[in-house]
Amino acid sequence: MAFLKRLPWFSLILLLLTYITFGWVLSRSRTQPILWLAVAIAIVIFIAILTIPLSKMADYSVSLFRSNLKSFGIAVLGAFLFFLIMARFRLFLDTLVIIAVTMLVKIDFQAAGFSQILAFWLTVAFSFAGLALGVLAEKLMFNYGLIF
Repeated sequence: MAFLKRLPWFSLILLLLTYITFGWVLSRSRTQPILWLAVAIAIVIFIAILTIPLSKMADYSVSLFRSNLKSFGIAVLGAFLFFLIMARFRLFLDTLVIIAVTMLVKIDFQAAGFSQILAFWLTVAFSFAGLALGVLAEKLMFNYGLIF
């Protein structure tokens, strides 16, 4: 019971709602099954990246800029990402909301004293549950004729 009281419920509900919306949008677009697998893998990798301590992240970023070729590659990637932001602004905003909510959950788990592994698995579980609920809601509403 003490475990449930320590959970950051507000940020977890925000995470759940965000991924419900994301699952709804993906389901509405009638994506291929292989894309669902790619999305699931991307979610796990994204959450894993956010749960890495910042000191380790700084070590990785220093190694990226050690050579001119790597620096050039990062600059080209940044320019390409900037182009994608301008071309697909709605997608960028959706992604930004997912990043912000996931970071909020991470901060709340740290403030509540959860271990990094437990915070990672709980975040993954709530993300996948939200994704599945979004797909389920879209399928039910489509089958019963509430949306076209």
